[in-house]
Amino acid sequence: MRSISFFCQCLALYRRLTAGRCLTRSLALLGWLLVATTSGLAAPSTPERIKILYTNDIESVLDPLPAFWRSDMQRIGGISKLATLINQERAVDQPTVLFDAGDIFTGALSKRTGGRLAVDLYGLMGYDAITLGNHEFEYGWQALLRVLPRAKYPVLNANIFYEGGAPFARPYALIERGPIKIGVIGLMGIDAFMNTMMPSNRKGLEIAPLESIAQDWIDELRNEVDVIVLLTHQGRTAPMQTDKERDAEVQRGIDEEYALAGALRGVDVLIAGHTDHGLDAPVRHPRTGTWIVQTYGQGMHLGILELERDEASAWRLKEGRLQVVNADELIDDARVAERIAKARNEHPDLLEVVGDLHEPIVRRYYRESSMGSMVADAIREAAQAEIGMITPGALRADLAAGPVTKEAVLNVFPFIDRVTTLDVPGHILQSVIEQGLRRDYGLPNYSGLTMDYRLGEVPDADLKSVKVNGEPLQADRTYKLATGSFTATGGEGYQQLPEYVDEQMKLSVADAIARYIASYFPSNSPKKRSKDESP
Repeated sequence: MRSISFFCQCLALYRRLTAGRCLTRSLALLGWLLVATTSGLAAPSTPERIKILYTNDIESVLDPLPAFWRSDMQRIGGISKLATLINQERAVDQPTVLFDAGDIFTGALSKRTGGRLAVDLYGLMGYDAITLGNHEFEYGWQALLRVLPRAKYPVLNANIFYEGGAPFARPYALIERGPIKIGVIGLMGIDAFMNTMMPSNRKGLEIAPLESIAQDWIDELRNEVDVIVLLTHQGRTAPMQTDKERDAEVQRGIDEEYALAGALRGVDVLIAGHTDHGLDAPVRHPRTGTWIVQTYGQGMHLGILELERDEASAWRLKEGRLQVVNADELIDDARVAERIAKARNEHPDLLEVVGDLHEPIVRRYYRESSMGSMVADAIREAAQAEIGMITPGALRADLAAGPVTKEAVLNVFPFIDRVTTLDVPGHILQSVIEQGLRRDYGLPNYSGLTMDYRLGEVPDADLKSVKVNGEPLQADRTYKLATGSFTATGGEGYQQLPEYVDEQMKLSVADAIARYIASYFPSNSPKKRSKDESP
């Protein structure tokens, strides 16, 4: 209004001054007045914008996966393909950052390199910050500390401490993109820390509840940054099932993330991990305005969140989506592919073929599966036990039809677990079976044991009968059970088992699987599997 009034005053002045003057001098004076007028008008402001790229739970899935559940592509994911997509998104002339919500370790090559490969790959892809996931502790926290100095980006966690109170990791990072300053805070959930890590891998560490610690750091940073981003690794354990994006039954929900977003003040974006509950569009908490995002994990999608704001206004959503990593169309990023090839060349034994499959062996999280049955058989046979047991969270990859390498076996079971036997009373065995049917961590698979049961919506279930090698389960009899050492020592909530441990064998679960495949599915054998389940 002030500029319009000023223009009117200038026009009146022009009329008075030019009365009786020549046309040329009058036009010159009008031009000067117009310049003066327009210099007083405010130019329309261009909104500030920030693009946030995000991933979670890639878990060292290095190569593209068969996209058997999709009709628009044959292969999906692959880290070198993901890197190309990230570079394409960065090429747009806009401030861009790249974050990950944890679980960069696991898999054969990650294990062989002590995590060095994963840390290096994230540096090559240009991540700006990541938070620690439970898999980063897979080789013990001491090994994690040895490899972290390689990281070219902040590795964050605000609520894990050494016993005694000293922080284990850097709690936050400050990142600048042009005039925009971003504060990033890393957090882990208590269940992820307590129930999905081998106890020996976290011995000497403790974890504190997320909420109060997070709020303290948010309050510390809020006045000096434009955007607050939380990287969280919490909630229910992710379903170990490649096609989880199409299977609504196994999707774990975002209850914990939603509750946290509603409890904390001053958070703009919460990038979640651990549950792998992909959100095709961001979810905004109605009370706090926090945007919640997450991918389906394993590097199959790149999350893209674009925010914008006018001067002194709140951030608003411009775009939010998951971009599929179409491995049929994307080329490999040369530097990332070269680093993976270098690691494989340094460990040629992983390329040794141990067997040959006529059909894929795949996982299911809430159902019995060909993978679960095979691994339970392998553990039972290796231990010469009455019963073999495997939980689905331990099975990290499917096996494709064709030659099976040592690397592929270690990708299925990348952990350090050893085959462990237990002498379990019948009533305790029944409690284990009933607990598994609740599917807190998916549905366990067994060998040597048959059940009649009903499954309702999680956690509803009804166990009707159990037979061990064809005979009804007897509550007062002791049974020889074999499983991995993680489950045997109380992992995934099986706290009733540790007191019944009999022997931890020298044989690893991964080696037991490799032996079983070599025995029953030898290379160049026409023999087909007796247990099959194609995708």
